[in-house]
Amino acid sequence: MCQSKTYRHQIMPYPDRWDWSGAGLLNEWAYARTAESLVGIEVPEYAQVIRTMCGEFSRILGHLLAVATYALDVIGEFTPVFQWGVRDRELVQDVLEDLTGQRLMFNYFRLGGVAWDLPEPREAFFENIRAFLEDLPTKLEEYHTLLTGNEIIQARTVGTGHLPAETARAYGCTGPVARGSGVDYDLRRDDPYGYYDELDWSVVTEDEGDNFSRLLVRLREVEESAKIIDQCVDLLEEWPEADREIQANVPRTIRPDPDREIYRAVESAKGELGIYIRTDGTETPARFKIRGPSFSHVQVLPEMARGEYVADLVATLGSLDPIMGDVDR
Repeated sequence: MCQSKTYRHQIMPYPDRWDWSGAGLLNEWAYARTAESLVGIEVPEYAQVIRTMCGEFSRILGHLLAVATYALDVIGEFTPVFQWGVRDRELVQDVLEDLTGQRLMFNYFRLGGVAWDLPEPREAFFENIRAFLEDLPTKLEEYHTLLTGNEIIQARTVGTGHLPAETARAYGCTGPVARGSGVDYDLRRDDPYGYYDELDWSVVTEDEGDNFSRLLVRLREVEESAKIIDQCVDLLEEWPEADREIQANVPRTIRPDPDREIYRAVESAKGELGIYIRTDGTETPARFKIRGPSFSHVQVLPEMARGEYVADLVATLGSLDPIMGDVDR
């Protein structure tokens, strides 16, 4: 579908559909970063801060859904964790709806920046974000009490679904799956983009490589995302009104030189989400290939399940947090 669409306007609505956990803004960023690198578009600094804030809200949406549904997978009943996860996701989606006008298919990024500036009044928008961030530490304590401190969760996840670091690397695992095995790799730090290299945050890793470690990584990454969002809000509040440039000057029609190849990726909620494009001199790609993280993660499942019980398979599959939009191609 993307190979029949134009770079400038028609491809951007599709990335949201690759991940319906709410992490679509990160998918949009993957395409934007690739196309911008292909034709040399420089994104304004102000738009980079907005993108970074949006990306971390999307990461929180993805991780909250992963954690909430994991409780259903492992404990096997309709737990408060699932209800709390949906509750807290709604708060994030309220913020993103104010910003983008959508709750799922955001379509907010544009080549060269974002579609429009923050909603007015800005003070009320920032106040909603601050309220969410202030309540988040208490809510994360509740998640830890009912999840990481839960005897059933511990019995079914500690020591099960073991994934050694060398196996994770061999299968191309990235994101929380790899970092749960002690692989210290995160594109936000190791291949900087957006505004990440200007902010104070840490890459989260756990060394045990079991189902429990992957759960811990996601919960801890929500904390880091909140730190990043907090710093972005500080920057956006103080940004001079005259310098709030949301888009670069992008040509109406983009026709890259023929026979060029490019691959760029972002750190999505589930891992490395990359786009490969080959050009043919027209305004549509000759080849458009999506590298979804869940595709690699599903492939490693037999290695993780070998020698374990069938009952462990449910906990192991859930710990990978796969989404079929990443896999079904």
